[in-house]
Amino acid sequence: MTDTKSAQVPDRDTLMQEARDATGLTDFGNPWMLENLGALIPILNSEAELTEVGAAGAQAMINTALVNRLRHVDLIKRHPEILEEEVDVAAVVVGLPRTGSTLLHRMLSSAPGMTGVKWWEAQNYAPFPEETPGDPTPRREAAKAYLDYMLEHAPDLMSIHPMSIDQSDEELIILGLMFSSTMIEGMYYVPSYARWLIENSRTRCYPDLKEALQSLQWQDKSRKGARWVLKTPGHLMALDGVIETFPGAKIVMTHRDPLSTVPSYCSMMATLYGMASTVDRKRIGAFWEKRLAELLDLFMEMRAKAGDADFVDVRYTDLTSNPIDEGKRVLAETGVPVTPEIVGGMQEWIEANQREDRAPHKYSVDDFALDREEIKRDFAAYRETYLDEDGRA
Repeated sequence: MTDTKSAQVPDRDTLMQEARDATGLTDFGNPWMLENLGALIPILNSEAELTEVGAAGAQAMINTALVNRLRHVDLIKRHPEILEEEVDVAAVVVGLPRTGSTLLHRMLSSAPGMTGVKWWEAQNYAPFPEETPGDPTPRREAAKAYLDYMLEHAPDLMSIHPMSIDQSDEELIILGLMFSSTMIEGMYYVPSYARWLIENSRTRCYPDLKEALQSLQWQDKSRKGARWVLKTPGHLMALDGVIETFPGAKIVMTHRDPLSTVPSYCSMMATLYGMASTVDRKRIGAFWEKRLAELLDLFMEMRAKAGDADFVDVRYTDLTSNPIDEGKRVLAETGVPVTPEIVGGMQEWIEANQREDRAPHKYSVDDFALDREEIKRDFAAYRETYLDEDGRA
């Protein structure tokens, strides 16, 4: 039943027409994405407890998604050579949130000859109509304005997950603009939509993600010949789709004790949810403790099927104490020659992004009514496989 106290998002047809009117375009391409949107909107309106600001933000997100879809489909029609781009994905980092995956991803993707999706281009992967080819200034300005808005309303974000429009970030954002990733449940409290994705739409976004990467590579000629490093914990939901779409890429799993990662991530979710809804911390903890356990169960199930050959394991303690050595090891596993230039690029990134420059991120299990013994039970198989006797990864 819809919560009449919550602000509401308009229906799918209304939002689709708004996107058509804004662009003058009509072709959304393969309609699978619209099916996802049709499932999402009623759940947003019934579960997310949206404030007026939250409903406006959700509507803006959906508009951005639909406008990008229309512009992307149109771009491919006008430049079919985009689909001839060879996207060489060396590694896909998939560790749970708060396991050092961002550090590893940005360090690797910043090295010479490597690349990743930049935060500004993830926000709008299709060029704006007024752009000059090769000059994405309008999109960069739009991304800067959005980041400023986020930090104004959630200043704690920079201590939890540092962001810059020019840093590599998660293609989760692009998938979120296809209503197909954990970005949606990371912005809004929608447990039923998380379940719907698992049961109905785990993998069908991946051909479209590859197409978006082909477009980004085509737009930025400096990426020609570069090897991509992708990253998002949301890929744990659909590793079979990742492996099928990017054959030859190594799946890089960062490991850390869930007793630390679960409350840390819940803290981040409380900050993000607070921008849009009135959901309390207890429900945030209850949902995300089970959801993260489910993602790790899916990871272990897929790894058992695929075998260990395509996987690289990275321990959080090793990564944070010796990031360059771990970066060199991961690149070697992916077949990337570890040149002095690459090592220098990683060192330069580390020196420019010291943790000491940020405020400490404080959290505890008690903040979200989490139970340590329940976490141990729900993550028992994972902890037994990947942690040592002292709970260290």
